[in-house]
Amino acid sequence: MDAYPPPRLRQLTRPEEVTPRLREELIDCWEAVVNSGGAVIAAEFPLPPVSRTDVAPVVDGLVRALDPRLGRMLVATVGGALAGWLVVRRDRHPLVAHRGAVNHVQTLPRLRGRGIATALMERATAVAREEMGLERLGIAVRGGVGLEEFYRRLGWAEVGRWPGALRVAPGDDRDEILMALVL
Repeated sequence: MDAYPPPRLRQLTRPEEVTPRLREELIDCWEAVVNSGGAVIAAEFPLPPVSRTDVAPVVDGLVRALDPRLGRMLVATVGGALAGWLVVRRDRHPLVAHRGAVNHVQTLPRLRGRGIATALMERATAVAREEMGLERLGIAVRGGVGLEEFYRRLGWAEVGRWPGALRVAPGDDRDEILMALVL
């Protein structure tokens, strides 16, 4: 069995921490994930395939929203290159400021199965609890690709399901599964 080196994890809390090189890697990663059938899409994207032109403005918006209190990006690198990333956010409204959301969890398709997403999610949980003071996290995942099992193994629980809410392609409707984790 091959042993893979653990990914190096880094947290970004301000837009200026995202270098031009990292920005390009984030765009490349997201494009590769979506076009390989990954479940990480954005409302601003067309249905796959997507291009850099589709992805870049969404990445730029996420970068602009980085703020130590409201939104952080975690990146995983292997051999100095981006391997995966995610975003942890909190809402400003005091009614829901005790909880946050994890969004855009992704790893490069060629690096899947190496524990990168698990490492990112475990670090996201710690950051949310210890640094952001959050008490709960939520995530919405696409049914039919095994994501709910991945998150269950990490302690998340399904709290709701919207049958057929996501139309991946004509005739291919998937459930949107809402999951939560108490920190």
